Amino acid sequence: MPSPKAVARVAATLVAFLAAIAGGIYVWRAYVETPWTRDGRVRADVVQLAPDVAGQVFDLRVKDNQQIRKGDVLFVIDEERFRLALDLARATEAGRASDLDQKRRESDRRSRLTSAALSEEAREQALAAVSAADAALRAAVAERQTAELNLERAEVRSPVNGYVTNLLLKTGDYVTAGRAVIAIVDSDSFYVAGYFEETKLPLIRESDPATVRLMGDSREIEGRVDSVARAIVDRDNALGADLTANVNPSFSWVRLAQRIPVRIGIGQVPDGVRLSAGLTATVIIRPRDRQ
Repeated sequence: MPSPKAVARVAATLVAFLAAIAGGIYVWRAYVETPWTRDGRVRADVVQLAPDVAGQVFDLRVKDNQQIRKGDVLFVIDEERFRLALDLARATEAGRASDLDQKRRESDRRSRLTSAALSEEAREQALAAVSAADAALRAAVAERQTAELNLERAEVRSPVNGYVTNLLLKTGDYVTAGRAVIAIVDSDSFYVAGYFEETKLPLIRESDPATVRLMGDSREIEGRVDSVARAIVDRDNALGADLTANVNPSFSWVRLAQRIPVRIGIGQVPDGVRLSAGLTATVIIRPRDRQ
């Protein structure tokens, strides 16, 4: 009959053997069957806001990194010139309207005259004058509406919810129409881009649940796979001088797996977790039952 020491040694050996098997299975599943990557980045859409009219910044109402809501006024361009332009447009519209009324009265009087008192050519000229006055009035209305729009656009508002970032604009600066002067991080557009090795892509499907861990924060953010990128840059696909393929004659036998971006939609963010575009993240995807 074996001694107790021998039984203990056999038992310890069996436990170590089973632990090694369990550890190997865990490592296999973690590194082969479960797609994950430490190469993840938090991203968000950045709106480059440009004014629709030009002028001097009269009132700057935001500061750097301030949270804003859609429709909030960010800054106001000096409105005096736009008010004067609107007054001029309204006066022009009133004058064109008066001129149109006069031309219509003249045309009505001439239309009641007989051919003996007035020629057909004079009647046609009166009708043409009415048409021209009507066109001039419509042009004046358009100018007045444009002046109203310019005055309204002197107040530059945020088109999204988000945060002002890297604010360099100052009161007194002259801004040009169409030139971006403020950057806004859209707070409703945060997502995570996980760069997965191409060998892991067969395990990834749209709508798979995912877990995101930010570097330096142990709290988990739940999400789902939105999409997988369909193209990356091929550094070996260069064009020659005659537009033919410029193929590298040498080939490296050690080929590293390419990394493909996978877009992860973010769900509910835990309280106290601050998202900033550019943060590093670990992304773990839990593939659903493929059956």
